[in-house]
Parts: sequence; structure tokens; C-alpha cells
Amino acid sequence: MTASSGLDTAQPATPELLRSVFRRHAAGVAVITAPGPRPVGFTATSLTSVAAEPPVVSFGIGTGSSSWPVVAEAEHVGVHILGEHQRELAGTFARSGADRFAPPTRWRTGPEGVPLLDGVLAWLVCRVVARVPAGDHRIVLAEAVAGDPAGAGRPLLYHQGRFNGLRD
Repeated sequence: MTASSGLDTAQPATPELLRSVFRRHAAGVAVITAPGPRPVGFTATSLTSVAAEPPVVSFGIGTGSSSWPVVAEAEHVGVHILGEHQRELAGTFARSGADRFAPPTRWRTGPEGVPLLDGVLAWLVCRVVARVPAGDHRIVLAEAVAGDPAGAGRPLLYHQGRFNGLRD
């Protein structure tokens, strides 16, 4: 071997190790919303395309999050792909205790009563089909029922604990 594989510095698996490893993983930034007595939403970097037929996505949500009680009961959710011009919006939906739907957040009620954010690169309204336990989180599987991919701009990324734009 010509380079160290890093095995000599291996650490036991802990929550901090997982966080440290995934800080090095660049991820797209999405906001998930759900209708309820008051709409809820949160920033997610765990959004994944699961299947094309039928069109299914997944995302993770902590069971201790303020959005979980509404998402746990919601029949439909909104999935919003953020653009690099939306760093502040991503921060608002990531901040605990924030009134996420107050100005300057611009939104409207969309199909199935789902709150839809304005100015995003793309959005989907999805029907929740499963909530799978995964430690202190749930993996939500949701089938797309409507959407719009026509927003302008470049995607927002999350890397090393910060929101970043895509660089060529």
C-alpha cells in the first residue's frame, strides 16, 4: 500500500462519529412541510428518490422534532428543493422555535392543503405511505401526487455544517 487507509485511526461508532463523517458528505437541501392546525416544516438533507414507478421519495425526521407530531399524522407532505438563493429560508426551517411560516417566508396552500413555499427550484406534494422506525427518527416514504420542477436557479447544498452553492 502506498497510502494510509486510516484504519490505524478508526474510532468506535458514536453519534458524534456519524455526524463528523456526514459533515464531509455534501447533500442537497430540501424543506418538508405538512398541513395541520398550524402548518409545520423543517429543513432536510436526507431526501432521497426511492422509486420512479410509482414515484416514491423518502426523508428522515427526528421523533423529538417540533414537526414530528404533525408529520406523524399527516396524509400528505410537501417536498421543496431549495436553490442557492434560499440560504436564509433553509436556516429559518432548520432553527428550533422559529415561526417558520411568518414573513419573510412566502407560501401558499397547495394541493391536498399542503403548504407550498414560493421561489423554490422544484416541489412535490406527496401522499405518505409509510413511517418506518429508525432509532430516534422515522423514515417517511411518500408517493408523489403533484409537483412542479420549473423553478429557476442552482441547488443549495449542505456541507461541513454550512449551506453552500454548487461550484463547477
